[in-house]
Amino acid sequence: MYPCSYYREKSIKVTFEEIYSKLYSEFGPQGWWPAESSFEVIVGAILTQSVNWTNVEKAIANLKEYNKGLTGKAEVNLELLEGLEEEKLAWLIRPSGYYNMKARKLKAFSHFLRGEYEGSLRKMFGERLEVLRAKLLAVYGIGPETADSILLYAGGYPIFVIDAYTKRLYSRCGLIEEDMDYHQLQQLVMKNFPPQVECYNEYHALIVALGKYYCRKTAPRCEKCPLSS
Repeated sequence: MYPCSYYREKSIKVTFEEIYSKLYSEFGPQGWWPAESSFEVIVGAILTQSVNWTNVEKAIANLKEYNKGLTGKAEVNLELLEGLEEEKLAWLIRPSGYYNMKARKLKAFSHFLRGEYEGSLRKMFGERLEVLRAKLLAVYGIGPETADSILLYAGGYPIFVIDAYTKRLYSRCGLIEEDMDYHQLQQLVMKNFPPQVECYNEYHALIVALGKYYCRKTAPRCEKCPLSS
């Protein structure tokens, strides 16, 4: 006979996969992260802290427009961040909120990339996952969620991003306690869902979509939720 833990683990695995399947059927492919380059993904991951994506898009548009005036290229790159005074950078990213702090964070990352990898994302993403993750977490302003977003969406590493939407969904489904630790939840998901970059990418984006339209923090639309059954 199998121990009870075997059946529980098997049930949790099925549940994680079933949630993914139902969300995919409801929302379809999300095409996330919306960006024109890996560097833009990183900038977006830092700017999106504590603000909605619409405001991040406005901040990135400001950076692109400013760079276009300087170089003729409407893009966000390392040279732009390095060349901007922190005060000017903060002014350009005002729509993202907490702009002074975020300007400092962007500067910190640009210094890290230049100093550690000679400004090369190719070299940075040539690091082993656990090594690069530890280094990113040591950079000012980069916590676990931001680091994992950079690793998954910009670097193509198989690591699952945990955010407020993820905790809310799984706790409301009765799979976890609401105050479960970030890394514990991350390991739980990664243990019970195929470790594929494309799947982790899509799954996280689908959970965000569910959180925005149905599983909202206040006034959730449980009766219409695709997971209600």
